Amino acid sequence: MLIRIQNIEPHQIAEAKRVILSVARNIFQWPTPLEEIIREFDERGELRDVDEVQSSYFDQQGLFLVALDKGQVIGTGAIRQIDSETAELKRLWLLESYHGQGIGYRLLQALLQFARGTGYERIRLLTDRKQNRAISFYRRAGFQPIPCSGDDPEDL
Repeated sequence: MLIRIQNIEPHQIAEAKRVILSVARNIFQWPTPLEEIIREFDERGELRDVDEVQSSYFDQQGLFLVALDKGQVIGTGAIRQIDSETAELKRLWLLESYHGQGIGYRLLQALLQFARGTGYERIRLLTDRKQNRAISFYRRAGFQPIPCSGDDPEDL
């Protein structure tokens, strides 16, 4: 299996959002059908940064990558600027059937390499405490918990 990692292209945005919400639906055990979840997220603008990937990431010293298997989006990941020294890791999602193959690690390494090359000194991320697998992955990659600035007690 040859998995390619590349910058997202405009025609891949809908597919990337489908991957993100499909994985989230499974993790959080949302009973709503995926198509309805996608419609609800679109109505609320909760993935507007993905819809506006150029202005949200590329134009702001950021990056948005997709992992592709035979041309199909199977994973996503992004770096977004917080300030000149700090970036945020965003939208790192991978279809469950591809877990354990090093693809998420490859995505993360590509994002970290971009962040280093851009001059960021720190990278932060926000995740939900229910994402045990993701938390373990981030800890193995060297991330450490810090106090959360948000109001949601489930955020880490």
